[in-house]
Amino acid sequence: MSSTPDSSKPEASGSGPQLKQSPLHDRHLALGAKLAEFGGWSMPLEYAAGVIKEHTAVRESVGVFDVSHLGKAMVSGPGAAAHVNATLSNDLAKIRPGKAQYTLCCDEATGGIVDDLIAYYVDDEHVLLVPNAANAAEVVRRLQASAPEGVTVVDHHDDYAVLAVQGTRSDEVLEAIGLPAGHEYMSFVEAPWRDPDGPAVVVCRTGYTGERGYELLMRNEVAGEVWDAILAAGQEHGILPCGLGSRDTLRTEMGYPLHGQDITVEVTPVQAGLGWAVGWKKERFWGRDALVAEKEAGPKRLLRGLVATGRGIPRPGMSVSLTRDVPLCEVTSGTFSPTLRKGIGLALVPTLVAPDAQVGVDVRGRREIFQLVKPPFVDTSVKES
Repeated sequence: MSSTPDSSKPEASGSGPQLKQSPLHDRHLALGAKLAEFGGWSMPLEYAAGVIKEHTAVRESVGVFDVSHLGKAMVSGPGAAAHVNATLSNDLAKIRPGKAQYTLCCDEATGGIVDDLIAYYVDDEHVLLVPNAANAAEVVRRLQASAPEGVTVVDHHDDYAVLAVQGTRSDEVLEAIGLPAGHEYMSFVEAPWRDPDGPAVVVCRTGYTGERGYELLMRNEVAGEVWDAILAAGQEHGILPCGLGSRDTLRTEMGYPLHGQDITVEVTPVQAGLGWAVGWKKERFWGRDALVAEKEAGPKRLLRGLVATGRGIPRPGMSVSLTRDVPLCEVTSGTFSPTLRKGIGLALVPTLVAPDAQVGVDVRGRREIFQLVKPPFVDTSVKES
């Protein structure tokens, strides 16, 4: 997902472009949300409860996020699924209609990651793509430029809202408002809202927190009703509205990479440990030759986890060293883990370093010791049946 929100940035500048707003913007203001610029959008960073309580609500019960900043694009026409499969990294042929798949848009020449996204396989002539906010236009541009005759790629970024209901009580909340729940992990179901002829809500068993949960896609005009209903139904379970701050701590505990920090066009799926999202047996996809060559030769760096042995909290950009005089790389993501009650992070560490080595991180001039580990940092219930 795209880069971490920066609450120090102004929401709009007199000389810069106006930030886009979620269809739930007024509701966020009414709830006292602290807003931040995020991928060109004004989005909630946190609410009154604060990041740690929001994080804990998702891990222990349920939370709801507005992630309407995420991109939405429909690839349609005869050969739509084949076009997606010939360009994006994962093998769409491994799943069936009604299932979703994590995949990557890679640069044709270098194999670097232009974006990571979810592909929803509706049928052979319709594939819905959900890229990141900052990269949506570029993903759409590349797919449009390479589309065969009869295949269209339409950007619906501003037409649809996305809500994420995440946590162990997410099923109960959706069932209470009349939406389907309990379906297979990485599958989606379309259901009418409120009555048989009501507008459609697509309920996807996906998420970015590591907990059991769902992402709901709907037209902007019904987003407010659905948001209100979710909060009302979740009261008995202690639901909290959650911002992008807790989304970041939750995904970091899972070791999920963040585009713009852990993965960029300068980082390949091989280096990021995302080879499982590459259809290596496919004859075609963007960046195939470069990635096959790197896989065979072995990458020079790998995305690894960092766990504090003391009280240090890593932050992006902090220097990582093997000894005081041997710098290795920089922290790409770093935060305080509310679950572990210690600092955790990610870094692209040279492969010459042992996978279980201890390294130093320069935390505001102090050299704090961290243990290299393989994420995730916590056990979760994301794939529970």
